[in-house]
Amino acid sequence: MEGVTSWREERRQAAVEHAAALERKKASESAQARELLAGFIATLRERGVEPEPLRAQVIGSNASYRTELTGWYLRRNRSLAVDVDGNFYILGVPASLKSRVAGVRVLPSDPPLVVGQGARDGESMPLAELLRLRLES
Repeated sequence: MEGVTSWREERRQAAVEHAAALERKKASESAQARELLAGFIATLRERGVEPEPLRAQVIGSNASYRTELTGWYLRRNRSLAVDVDGNFYILGVPASLKSRVAGVRVLPSDPPLVVGQGARDGESMPLAELLRLRLES
C-alpha cells in the first residue's frame, strides 16, 4: 500500500504547486494591469479629463444604481471602470429595490491583463488596447 500512498501524495503535492503557480501568475498580471491603469489615470489627468460619479449597471437592463465611487468608465456600456485611486471595478449588479433607493456598494476586483477573457468571441480584449481606445475617444 506504500506505493499508492506515495502516488497520491505526489499528485496532491503537484496540484498544490500548480495552484500556487497559477496564483503567482495572476498576481503578476494584476500588478502589470495596475501599472497600466495608473498610466491611464495619469494621462487622463494631464488632459484635464475629470472623474465623474460612477453608476453600477443592472445586469440585463438599462437601469443603473448610484455608487459612492468617482472615476472613469473604461467601456462605452459602462460595465467597467477605474476609480480615482486606480482600483478596477466590474459594474454589473443584480436588480434590487433597496439598491434603487439607497445605491449600491461595489467592491474592487483584481484588474486583468485581458478584459473579458472567457467571454463570447470578440468580447475579450487586452487591457492595454482597451485603455488606448478609451484615450482616443
